[in-house]
Amino acid sequence: MTRIRSEASVEPSPLPRGATCVGLIPARAGSKRVPGKNGRILGGHPLIAYAVTSALDSGVLDGVIASTDSPEIAELAQVVGAEVPFLRPAEMAGDRSPDIEWIRHLLATLEGQGRAWDCYAILRPTSPFRRPETIRRAWAAFRADGRADSLRAVQPSREHPAKQWIVEGSRMRPVMSNPDPAVTAWHSMPYQALPPVYVQNASLEIARTAAPLRMGSISGTVIMPFLTEGLEGFDINGPDDWLLAEHHAREHPELLSAVRGRS
Repeated sequence: MTRIRSEASVEPSPLPRGATCVGLIPARAGSKRVPGKNGRILGGHPLIAYAVTSALDSGVLDGVIASTDSPEIAELAQVVGAEVPFLRPAEMAGDRSPDIEWIRHLLATLEGQGRAWDCYAILRPTSPFRRPETIRRAWAAFRADGRADSLRAVQPSREHPAKQWIVEGSRMRPVMSNPDPAVTAWHSMPYQALPPVYVQNASLEIARTAAPLRMGSISGTVIMPFLTEGLEGFDINGPDDWLLAEHHAREHPELLSAVRGRS
């Protein structure tokens, strides 16, 4: 599996044998595009129930913790088996609050209480078709690599950046250019002839806890890809996505983790 690296990347030390990983489920209350989405019912259960269930049923995580600023969402998460040790501070739950804030706060607070893990996985409720097997496959890949700072879910990009433009006044230039000016410009070439590119999705991320706690980053510098399959990488971002999720849940209920009546 190819790893994405910056020139300044320094290969981290190998993961310890028996490395531990905690699942973190971010579920703030203030969604604007799909109001109340984390507690909204999909396929008979609150959306957050599928994230908790897939994490628990994966069998590879040493704890499943939900991070939310909402007592109602906290209760939903706890009913299906997640731990909510405390509510997320309001200043870390805004529309523009970066993930690094709540992740570092949660991990540092628990580390101060004597609870620490080698790694963590971010499992967003907005990917309801991520299955326990998805998490197992990702964790196995991360452990097998052993030297990456993090793993991030990606999928082939449907829109190639070589055909996208930056507009500057009355002129524009391509986002991505062919490095050989003597060859046909990439924006004039068929998609199939362009170098393959991938886009990240929200299905999952796995990283060493040292990244946010010691490096000030949720992913570090040495990042490896995890290619999602089928609907694993499906993400609910807006009303249209919710309608499509309802369609998939009706047509293929087997793609949802079995909550088994815990919610």
